[in-house]
Amino acid sequence: MSEKTIHLIIKRQADPNSQPYTEEFKIPYRPNMNIIGCLMEIQKNPVTADGKETTPVAWESVCLEEVCGACSMVINGRPRQGCSTLVDKIQQPIRLAPMSTFPIVRDLIVDRSRMFESLKKVKAWVPIDGTWDLGPGPRMPEKDRRWAYELQKCMTCGCCLEACPNVSSKSPFMGPAPLSQVRLFNEHPTGAMHREERLDAIMGEGGITDCGNSQNCVQVCPKGIPLTTSIAALNNATTAHSIRRFFKN
Repeated sequence: MSEKTIHLIIKRQADPNSQPYTEEFKIPYRPNMNIIGCLMEIQKNPVTADGKETTPVAWESVCLEEVCGACSMVINGRPRQGCSTLVDKIQQPIRLAPMSTFPIVRDLIVDRSRMFESLKKVKAWVPIDGTWDLGPGPRMPEKDRRWAYELQKCMTCGCCLEACPNVSSKSPFMGPAPLSQVRLFNEHPTGAMHREERLDAIMGEGGITDCGNSQNCVQVCPKGIPLTTSIAALNNATTAHSIRRFFKN
């Protein structure tokens, strides 16, 4: 009986300016392997399915427990985390590709800077510099803490941006993840001091009006974050904010 193998077809690219190509690999099967484990096997012995020596496939990973978001890639046509995608749960041949929404760096590695720039744009943090002890901050009501906890699970993996049809290299739309963080920090008892600045930021170019409400983001979020619920809440908040600003002026 022949040894059971795992068949992978990987889209590769040597650098941002070179042409993409595909390579096929067959590695020994082990129960409960994840995609990162498969890539590690290829790294140990970078030989294609037809016996040709090649370079190891480049990818990113850090935590290996679906917390850091670094190992995002397209697996069988769906943006997912390589660490939490088990070989036994998906169909073979397994097709791996980099996320197309972000600029390619090499092979499965992409540059997710646009997400982090959007987070800076909307001030997705609580602005306390730690210069002096302010004592314990105000407590959130339990009913607010529960849904806020769900939003803070975001690991900026980029899966929601990859799935969103309104996010592309030709579109300035910041995407669902940064928008959801606006809701999180605007409802924080201390973060709310910059509430109006955040609303102004998402009312500008690339903001909330670019959302087409396709619902794709909630379908692929590894953490099950209610992204479209946040976007709906922000639609209400920006409408009220624009009315207040109109009468204020």
